[in-house]
Amino acid sequence: MEDTATSGSHSDAPIIRIRDLVFRRGRRTILDGVSMNIRRGSIVAFMGPSGVGKTTILRLISGQLQPDEGSIEINGRQISSMPWRELKRFRRNIGVLLQDGALFTDLTVFENIATPVREHTELPEPLVRRLVMSKLNAVGLGGIEDRMPHELSGGMARRVAFARAVVLDPAIMLYDEPMTGLDPIAVSTVRTLMRETNDALGLTSIVVTHNVNQMSQLVDYCYIIASGRIAGEGPPGELKNSSQPSVDQFMNGKVEGPIPFHYQPPDTPWGLLD
Repeated sequence: MEDTATSGSHSDAPIIRIRDLVFRRGRRTILDGVSMNIRRGSIVAFMGPSGVGKTTILRLISGQLQPDEGSIEINGRQISSMPWRELKRFRRNIGVLLQDGALFTDLTVFENIATPVREHTELPEPLVRRLVMSKLNAVGLGGIEDRMPHELSGGMARRVAFARAVVLDPAIMLYDEPMTGLDPIAVSTVRTLMRETNDALGLTSIVVTHNVNQMSQLVDYCYIIASGRIAGEGPPGELKNSSQPSVDQFMNGKVEGPIPFHYQPPDTPWGLLD
């Protein structure tokens, strides 16, 4: 189960290759032999119950964590073997949108979006301002640059965080539950931004989520992770009709199935945290 589907507009070459990935925390195995191909230009979802290691994979891709076994290659380079300085440069090409947006509460909207530009470039302030304002306008929020995060609605804050994540035009976007806590209009707005930005800029996006319905309208391909392994993969429409018990249970929200309802102790796969 290593081959991913892609639409006709996407390149056939995987930008991210994950092979036989194993990650442990102490004696607990969180990921156990995971392999994936992430096609360039696609939007791919990592789905599954809470605590199966979805966010852990994002952290491994960005080099925040190191695998115990296996490899992660991005554009042919192994992340785990990169020296620190090279890894820091590499991360400039990755945008991250966290579940709550993670805006700096004591900085204005403008300063929030400008922070990665100032950290990673030496652009003069007039160009910094032009870049920040262009990203704000792109998410439909031109004119709020002087507001503080506490003055924003949840949907506005998520769009500001999105603008900050893409301000350096990354090649890869990582989303960790980007629609959690948003009202239906804000969800549709963020979903549209993700799709349009991905296609317009030729990004490759990975989305960690539990939201089956929203992903069916957004992503090209899904991986269902259960018990530290890939339980199923494919386009979301195909997975809804899967005959694999754990995939069917998750995609269709069934109580009965191999994914347990009751709490499992921490030394079992279902007791692990993402």
